[in-house]
Amino acid sequence: MPAAAWLVNKYPAPTHNLCYDPAPMSIPLIQQFRVGKYLLAQKIRRRERYPLVLMLEPLFQCNLECAGCGKIDYPDEILRKRLSVDEALAAVDECGAPIVSIPGGEPLIHKEMPQIVRGIIARKKFVYLCTNAILALKKMDDYEPSPYLTFSIHLDGLRERHDESVCQAGIFDKAVLAIEELIKRGFRVNINCTLFTDQEPAEVAEFFDYVTKLGVEGITVSPGYSYEHAPRQDAFLGRRQTKQLFRKIFALGRTRSKRWQFNHSSLYLEFLAGNQTYACTPWSNPTYNVFGWQKACYLLVDEGYTDSFSDLMASTEWERYGTGRNSKCNNCMAHCGYEGTAVEHTVVNPFAALKAYMFGPHTSGPMAPELPYVEAPVENTGSIEIPLEQLTHTGK
Repeated sequence: MPAAAWLVNKYPAPTHNLCYDPAPMSIPLIQQFRVGKYLLAQKIRRRERYPLVLMLEPLFQCNLECAGCGKIDYPDEILRKRLSVDEALAAVDECGAPIVSIPGGEPLIHKEMPQIVRGIIARKKFVYLCTNAILALKKMDDYEPSPYLTFSIHLDGLRERHDESVCQAGIFDKAVLAIEELIKRGFRVNINCTLFTDQEPAEVAEFFDYVTKLGVEGITVSPGYSYEHAPRQDAFLGRRQTKQLFRKIFALGRTRSKRWQFNHSSLYLEFLAGNQTYACTPWSNPTYNVFGWQKACYLLVDEGYTDSFSDLMASTEWERYGTGRNSKCNNCMAHCGYEGTAVEHTVVNPFAALKAYMFGPHTSGPMAPELPYVEAPVENTGSIEIPLEQLTHTGK
């Protein structure tokens, strides 16, 4: 029976609750080795800021209009723009990050995407090709399985939840069919999932069980970032809500007979559960798109652009960004800002990371201290102030 037809209430009940049983690594050894080698090189060179993942946005056009998306709110002339193969590969070379994530928009709309992916693989960079999977069955013949290529399928929950999230019925089933076929053909597949305010821990746990049974390599999960351009502004989690939600989800994970595999460092999961106080490292995930190199973060779309990666790193006022520094970042706990911090912590303290991997995130006890919230600046309303002495009383 296809996985899309499974009934949620037919899941087998958990059989034990003995320990947090470590699962096999969700990231292949070759990727761990090459990324580890890159990190060691940065330490040897004493580089304080370096990229870990290049966010390569070849287009903004999409075939969905998701309620929580702030990336497609552009006029048609911008949505029609594309990065060329040469522009995309030049950005990969200029940045030098060992991992390239290709979000959008919907990357599979781009007619030259297969050439872009092949060029990145030829450079022995690890590609995460993000897609809502609507076009995946039609387009997968254009790609070949490789340890350097992962299809990252957007799924925000089970059928009802996901279709509501993407504002179109039937997308969940299309995504599941694509996942099954990609896995059958030998592709690496993970799912990327965003959590919002009205999601219950049991619902999320059920979803993680489901995709684990599908056989995906790992789960990428993040609390939704409150894009200023997103159609819905009431769906985003506060920082405290995020930590409480993840503690409850991870606690349920301990009761499962099969451990969920996440495409994250163990310390980032600890951070989501409120057990680490991390500052954002936005330079670890630089963004290149049709406008150029985006300041200062993948999620901040109105901060300006530069023409080169070196200028991005040198001219961006990094001290102005991140939780505790910028009001736009107050509730952000997204992996594009904090996974790099967690990886840096892993390099400095591998025993803390190993402990978190072996025993899982703490789900009780005091949380780590919060970074301060920053008040949003008062916007100029455009009103004109007239000195009192210039006013004339015209009463009868």
